[in-house]
Amino acid sequence: MSFYERLYDESEKAKVRFVGFISEYGRYDFGIVYTNMFFGKPLVVCMQTGRSSLLSLEDAENLKYLQKIFNLRSKEEAEEVSTFFKSCLPALTHEAEAEY
Repeated sequence: MSFYERLYDESEKAKVRFVGFISEYGRYDFGIVYTNMFFGKPLVVCMQTGRSSLLSLEDAENLKYLQKIFNLRSKEEAEEVSTFFKSCLPALTHEAEAEY
C-alpha cells in the first residue's frame, strides 16, 4: 500500500435538501448539502447525471460555469437553473472569502 497523507476526516450532521422542478427546457433534480465544510459553499449534486460542484450565490451568477458543470445545453437553460440556485444558495461571507 502506498503512503498517503490525510488532509481531513470530519463528520457533521448536515442539512440536505432535495428539489425537483421542470421548465420549458427540461426537468431538474438536485440534492443540496448545506455544510460547515468547504468555506460555506453547499455541495450541489445533479441527481440525473451525478455531476456535482461546490456552489455559492456568486457562483450561481456565472452562467458559463453552470453550463459547463451541469452540462446545460443553452444559455437560456443556464439562466433558469441560475434563477433557481439564487433562491437557495448562500452568499459567501467575508470570513469565508478570506480563508479561500
